[in-house]
Amino acid sequence: MRALGPRGVAVFHSPPEARRNGDQHYRFRQSSDLFYLTGFAEPEATLILRPGADSERVVLFVRPRDREREVWNGRRAGVEGAVADFGAEAAYPAAELERRLPDLVASCDDLCYALGYDAEFDAFVAHVIAELRLRERRGQRPPRRVVDPRSLLHEMRLRKAPEEVAVLRRAAAITAEAHIAAMAAAGPGMTEYELEALIEFTFRRRGGDGPGYGTIVGSGENATILHYVDNTRALADGELVLVDAGCELALYTADVTRTFPVSGRFSPPQRRCYEVVLGAQEEAIRRARPGATLEDLHALCVERLTAGMVGLGLLDGPAAARVEDESYKRHYMHRTSHWLGLDVHDAGAYSTPEGSARPLEPGMVITIEPGLYVASDAESAPEELRGIGIRIEDDVLITPGGCEVLTSAVPKRIDEVERACQAHLPG
Repeated sequence: MRALGPRGVAVFHSPPEARRNGDQHYRFRQSSDLFYLTGFAEPEATLILRPGADSERVVLFVRPRDREREVWNGRRAGVEGAVADFGAEAAYPAAELERRLPDLVASCDDLCYALGYDAEFDAFVAHVIAELRLRERRGQRPPRRVVDPRSLLHEMRLRKAPEEVAVLRRAAAITAEAHIAAMAAAGPGMTEYELEALIEFTFRRRGGDGPGYGTIVGSGENATILHYVDNTRALADGELVLVDAGCELALYTADVTRTFPVSGRFSPPQRRCYEVVLGAQEEAIRRARPGATLEDLHALCVERLTAGMVGLGLLDGPAAARVEDESYKRHYMHRTSHWLGLDVHDAGAYSTPEGSARPLEPGMVITIEPGLYVASDAESAPEELRGIGIRIEDDVLITPGGCEVLTSAVPKRIDEVERACQAHLPG
């Protein structure tokens, strides 16, 4: 509210509930921005912030208590709870938003509202602005500007408070347990969806909300598909399986990828590829500290991975030339890092206002996730490497003196991974 200033008003609205089929809806997930500001998780909610107002500076519109509907769909905080439990100075039934919003935003200079996420609500906001134009002779005028709130709010979300870091630590711990369970359970003949079920069962059993994004379990050549989520194939002896899965807790999510051998031991070609990716990731983690940039980390990983590709026979040298002509993208086509928090690809600008890469600061949480992917039909690749996909991803908190790997409990060194995979085997 200090950042908005006395002439600003901000509006945040819940996303519409999404129909799955028939009369069934997907489980509702609150807007990350609205949840960040309020902790309010119910649908049909709207938050109005009016720092310059004499009263009703924080207003929530929510579903009212309704005994009959609550029998069917669960308890509601209601108007009373919005004030008592969620910090609103005033609260009204959601149905009154249309009547009250014009008065609440009238005559402000900046209306902070994120256009483009909900077309129906965008049209409603436009209608409110049009109505206020008609009221100008009566002393009310429309906002002078509609401003994207991300420049204020997402900068706040980018720097995690201690309470947020504590939630991310717990999400990381649950995620570690799930990945270790998957390593121990995997074996030839098991299906990808069985591992998916075990992972998501562990999330819920340990108190998490469930997965923070679609769980990826890609075995064999499926590991070379970056966002593979079908999870239908049977695991085969001698193959690798790539698991990209993170637990969501209180709407904050971890994001971890590990790649491990179905049989419990890496083959020599798999080991050589894995060592290339692990070396790049560990070096990037060592370089992650205040003042470094995500571009720095990506460039480092590209250099290390490209040199590894040349050494593996995937590319012809010299490595610097393959970086320059970007032929490394045949086998490493994604970025190395992204912000992490309430969203798996969390809020926050990746560049400064001047357009340069922004320096990392204490309190930021990032992923570091280099990979190496050799398609099964990559004719120029050595035959023993075709169909190998490897990614290693950790969640990293930037600290004043460097960084802390929040997901360090998940095995990733070759001997650690093999021990975890063999934990279920007799002897």
